[in-house]
Amino acid sequence: MGENEGKSVLLGTFFGFISSSCSFSALAGTKSIFKKGASFVSSIAFLLASTNLVIELGIIISIFLGWQFVVGEYVGGILLIGISWILIRLINPKKLIEKARKNLENEDDDEMDGSKDWKKQITNEDSWARVAKKYKMEWQMVWKDVTVGFTVAGITAAFVPDSFFQTLFINSGQGNTDFTFLEILEHIVVGPVAAFLTFIGSMGNIPLAALLFGKGVSFAGVMAFIFSDLVVFPVLRINAKYYGWKMSLFILFLLFTALIGTALTLHYGFDLLNMLPDSSQVKIQDSEFFKIDYTFFLNVAFLIISAYLVYLGFFKRKDVEDSMSEMAPKSPLLEKILKYAAFICYIWLAGGLIVKFLVN
Repeated sequence: MGENEGKSVLLGTFFGFISSSCSFSALAGTKSIFKKGASFVSSIAFLLASTNLVIELGIIISIFLGWQFVVGEYVGGILLIGISWILIRLINPKKLIEKARKNLENEDDDEMDGSKDWKKQITNEDSWARVAKKYKMEWQMVWKDVTVGFTVAGITAAFVPDSFFQTLFINSGQGNTDFTFLEILEHIVVGPVAAFLTFIGSMGNIPLAALLFGKGVSFAGVMAFIFSDLVVFPVLRINAKYYGWKMSLFILFLLFTALIGTALTLHYGFDLLNMLPDSSQVKIQDSEFFKIDYTFFLNVAFLIISAYLVYLGFFKRKDVEDSMSEMAPKSPLLEKILKYAAFICYIWLAGGLIVKFLVN
């Protein structure tokens, strides 16, 4: 994935498609392949594919929004990759890419056993200790952003009225499909703002996307909202920790520009083909947040694996920890503010649980 540009983009897209990651794990996976030598453009292709060309995301979209949005999601994912590729070739940010790689070189990885026998590696405690070290390091970097981001999203979902989001999008209203170009462009630009206020991740944002479309937001605006999971502030901060702020802001510019181009292309392309969906057909249903199904058992299985990695990385194999160092420089003041904000979020959540189960 480091030389032939066309081949590397195709491989990055394919590996991203089969990874089916959430936004945060996609960021970590992208950082890993970029550090190991993948080209910048193939890494971006991996990042976009792993968050947009996702089978289970298509299933959720089909349930809440309909087949037109499923087509828009997959065609849009390919368009995002294509536009990003073109922008990278035009801008050619060699210095930024070299600096980003240097930031990642500060992360000292232990060399793996020379053996390529996966059976030997998977039964070797040293191999799992290295996995635990990476697991620990990633969580140490993002726990504040994840905590604050999800708590703010929950507060927004619970206390901010639907009319607020409807007001954000000019001339939105149920049954309205006659939007001017400037109104559609405004919907596209505001989509990431709504995503920032309610950031729950690719899957969790789909019910809200259905709500927005049911309230009369344009097809382009809803698609921009769905595509916005990689241009929100927590993602910007995590990229800054990985590569530095200049590269993080460049990635933000790259993805936001690609998002605008993709949403416009989808809207007018669907309009040309007479495929624009009707907002009156969207039926908003109450979400069932907890039930015993296959995801419950998968969660239990990965909680057990997580517990083992925490035990291995934090307690049993502290010798591996010594080689871990920071990557990109951080602002001590901002880190302290986020740390206390995260603690306040935990107090808020604990208070909510007490009110729900003890007071009521």
